[in-house]
Amino acid sequence: MAGDLVKCDFDSPVATVTINRPQVLNAYNEELLDQLYQTLEGLFADQKAAAIILTAEGSRAFSVGGDIDYLESLNSEQAKKLSQKGQHLCSLIESSDTVVIAAVDGYALGGGMEITLACDLRLASTRSRFGQPEVKLGIIPAFGGTQRLPRLIGEAEAKELLYTGDIIDAALAYELGLINKVVTPRSLLSEARELALEITDRSTKAVKLIKTAVNKKYVEDAKAGYEYESEAFAECFKTEEHKVRIREMKRIVKEDS
Repeated sequence: MAGDLVKCDFDSPVATVTINRPQVLNAYNEELLDQLYQTLEGLFADQKAAAIILTAEGSRAFSVGGDIDYLESLNSEQAKKLSQKGQHLCSLIESSDTVVIAAVDGYALGGGMEITLACDLRLASTRSRFGQPEVKLGIIPAFGGTQRLPRLIGEAEAKELLYTGDIIDAALAYELGLINKVVTPRSLLSEARELALEITDRSTKAVKLIKTAVNKKYVEDAKAGYEYESEAFAECFKTEEHKVRIREMKRIVKEDS
């Protein structure tokens, strides 16, 4: 079902989907997004998994977002297509009736954080860090983050994180209501599976109906916001500012490494 960039293990009634690009801190490219979409779409379609845990390989990052060289190379049209691809992936997670639990260890930044926002529940290890630092690169969140983050933690807190690009630790993320639980790195997956099993022990039909009911109005009303987000993301790539900022970020990272 999945290629090298995404792994899938099924231990009834729970499937564990793992982003598998640890050598670059699980940064996404188009191939990874495509494989993740195909894997999840297949799981949702066959209905064998009553719950899905979405996690990542390695201890340093769930995902640090997009490959920085990849983002630097995009033109406006390509940027819009990337945004739409990421939005479709996140909408697939959110609009399915299967419960999806994000198990986050390390950094969840940019598009990586946005993928977790589309999940139903989020567990994080004590060493996890969350942020939407796109503004520091002269761009904006593109996978639905401008829409989902205010919904989850409130408009004022979301605007502060989006405007500043600040990265927060797991304790503050929990305090803001961004994540459901903070656990030790060693117990992250076992805690996520325990929660998944608790949920699947309930009426599967009832849980599916609850998810659909909770998300119904938001999912139906969000189209205009997503469309504007994609257009705005593309607009950021019509000037050279993002390239200048990305190059400066690459220089800082190189000096710090």
